[in-house]
Amino acid sequence: MKRQNGFHMLKNQKSQTGMSLVETMIALGLLLVVAAGVLSLGGIALATTENQGHLAARTAEYAQDKMEQLLVLRYLDIQTDTTVFPSVITGAGTGLTPGGSLNPNAPVAGYSDYLDTFGNVVGAGANWEYIRVWQITQAAPNLKNVSVLSRVRAGVGQPQLLPQSTVVALKSNPF
Repeated sequence: MKRQNGFHMLKNQKSQTGMSLVETMIALGLLLVVAAGVLSLGGIALATTENQGHLAARTAEYAQDKMEQLLVLRYLDIQTDTTVFPSVITGAGTGLTPGGSLNPNAPVAGYSDYLDTFGNVVGAGANWEYIRVWQITQAAPNLKNVSVLSRVRAGVGQPQLLPQSTVVALKSNPF
């Protein structure tokens, strides 16, 4: 009887000694599947953060910069070239003349400019990263509505969702 009990005890100890190689491989396979799912979420989060964080903040900053440049002009100014920085009175500029468009796909000459990665004004054919377009409308006899839209040229991940920002202000006469 002792042998039977001893044999029976040995059998129980052997079944609880540890995991087999097959069990370890199955556990590693499951871990790999879960890790692949988490990594793909990380890529989506990275692209969203870049588009909606960094690039969207830059577009808002550049739209605000252009708005400040336009609001400094006199109400009746129709000669200042605002497509360059700093603005220059050339006689050929648009100043605060009503016109322009908020469509970055069809910019109106005199009411649009392009910026490089660092926010410096560059030509339309140059290596630009941001476009700014603005529109000026006569809201009332002594009131103009100034709107500026800034959009990035290319986003990360989903190009159809390009970050853009719009800033709107009123300019009154005599101020």
